Amino acid sequence: MTVNIETERLLLREIRLEDLNGLFESDSNPNVHKYLGNKPIKTIAEATGYIEKIQKQYKELGIGRFAVIEKTSNQFIGWSGLKFNTGANESLGNKRDFYDVGYRFIERFWNKGYASESAIAALEYGFNTLKLDVIVGAAESGNIASNKILKKIGLQYKEQFPFENEMINWYALKNEDYGKTMP
Repeated sequence: MTVNIETERLLLREIRLEDLNGLFESDSNPNVHKYLGNKPIKTIAEATGYIEKIQKQYKELGIGRFAVIEKTSNQFIGWSGLKFNTGANESLGNKRDFYDVGYRFIERFWNKGYASESAIAALEYGFNTLKLDVIVGAAESGNIASNKILKKIGLQYKEQFPFENEMINWYALKNEDYGKTMP
């Protein structure tokens, strides 16, 4: 899978082993994992496994999260994009077989609008290139920033449900409504 999506400030492309150190910096940070089950990774080997898992998704499912590269520095700053979730290991509670938009950034790149910018590009790719019918998003109810981003990019709140002792807010956007709900 070769995808290069360009925004004003970012380049989204497939995740590669060269992104290992940046991915480790992000996913080993407890602040990054505060709303992700509080399970930051502890080793480079775990980060390598994560990259291999995403690359496997590219091959088997035709989609996976993208590396986000800041254009001005040419630096890996996190990941964003779409993922196909299927089966008990990849799903949330009783939610199965869905495409979701997600993002995770190295903490020093927070509050710069990169999550919204990259997620909007991922929605555009999903609806216009992949011709998906629906893209969803999920965030712990306490994760104010992520909930704001999902609303900002046009997803509509649908429901809340419990998952692993947390309440999850569930959002969705249909292809036919894409562009109508964005500010």
